[in-house]
Amino acid sequence: MLQATASLRQQIATDPRAIDAAAWNALLARQRTPTPFMRHEYLAALHASGSAVPETGWTPRFMLLWDGAELAAACPLYVKAHSYGEYVFDWAWANAYAEHGLSYYPKAVVAVPFTPVPGSRLLARGDAARAALVQALIAWCGERKLSSLHVLFGDSDDLAVCEEAGLMPRHQVQFHWKNQHPASGAPFADFDDFLAALTQDKRKKIRQERRKVLEAGVRFRWAHGADITPADWAFFYRCYERTYLEHGNAPYLSPAFFDAMARDMAAQWVLFVAERGGAPIACSLIAVSADPAGASGQNGSETVAYGRYWGALERVDCLHFEACYYQPLEWCIAQGMARFEGGAQGEHKMARALLPVATTSAHWLAHPAFADAVARFLAREDQGVTQYLEHLRTRTPLRHDP
Repeated sequence: MLQATASLRQQIATDPRAIDAAAWNALLARQRTPTPFMRHEYLAALHASGSAVPETGWTPRFMLLWDGAELAAACPLYVKAHSYGEYVFDWAWANAYAEHGLSYYPKAVVAVPFTPVPGSRLLARGDAARAALVQALIAWCGERKLSSLHVLFGDSDDLAVCEEAGLMPRHQVQFHWKNQHPASGAPFADFDDFLAALTQDKRKKIRQERRKVLEAGVRFRWAHGADITPADWAFFYRCYERTYLEHGNAPYLSPAFFDAMARDMAAQWVLFVAERGGAPIACSLIAVSADPAGASGQNGSETVAYGRYWGALERVDCLHFEACYYQPLEWCIAQGMARFEGGAQGEHKMARALLPVATTSAHWLAHPAFADAVARFLAREDQGVTQYLEHLRTRTPLRHDP
């Protein structure tokens, strides 16, 4: 049992590499919704590669609570000078502060940089330790006169203690696919079985899109873990970098980050490579929650695949849909994965049977008047999100057989 909060020793780590990896990962494995992005190796690689560091606006201040020699609670905590790479948009809040002569930055976020994947953020050995962690976070932000604290894409355990502590929930919509036949509840037998569960127009559209890629002479291969070669990783980064540059931005993640993934977390990655005439032209990279050899996820949780990155060196009609949806879904069915999460936003994903789900973050603002204003804004926004979800669910691509 957790002792009184006062008995917990607080530690702030300015470099995630200084945190004991085994203790962190053991605590992560106990959570309701562990994801590979909260593993020590992932967070340490973001720092060591220069991707999430003070120079890029992410100043790490990881918080740990110790009960003697046992790690009772911990979370990734960053002090931010901007709101890039978070995927929970608060630019309007920052502008409102500025209009009143106040500074919104620096602020604090409990988040995985550049990774809008729902899951456990407040790692704890129990609810009491998790509540103590939230209280310690609020106190720490108050002592440093930070404008606000934001817990991004937390799970239900995180959000329960956050709301109890007075943080305000904020909802968004993502699109996730379930490997579950709507009639039988059983996993899909193959991709054709999945298509048969869709309405006729959606089924026809997907077949047409796949046929265009095939007729363009494009073939796919996939590689998992150690089978992803250094040449594959290098080609992936060319594609990843080009996608960002074409949109006028530098990529968030450096080559050194993916080098660390290949070295330290290879089992969590699957690469789909599109080839034409024997030469690679495009690829997509997904992450997986566990080894896809039929194993269950951490803590008995579902095995999940996460759509992450894609890029192409040549333009082929419908290639994006094939690389980012159809190839991963076909792979998920073959490997028995329970779910595929398509990432932030993207209503077009519904046509590929990724269905809308609500995600939640939690927010604390130090300034009472702004906190009241944001609470009113979030109440109105929540009504809109609820109506939007209801509207989307009437447009399901799944068949309604009696």
